[in-house]
Amino acid sequence: MLAYIDPGSGSLLIQAIIALFFGAIFYLKASWRKFISLFSRKKDTSEDKSDG
Repeated sequence: MLAYIDPGSGSLLIQAIIALFFGAIFYLKASWRKFISLFSRKKDTSEDKSDG
């Protein structure tokens, strides 16, 4: 049994796959930055303000 996908449905399917791929990349990138920021140390700027 053969399945037929017309050109309109095929292009919609390809666009959905591409959007899913890039959406996953951006989501993982943002999640990775949040994860890394939990372990990174940043200088506290409140110490600089109390000196003056």
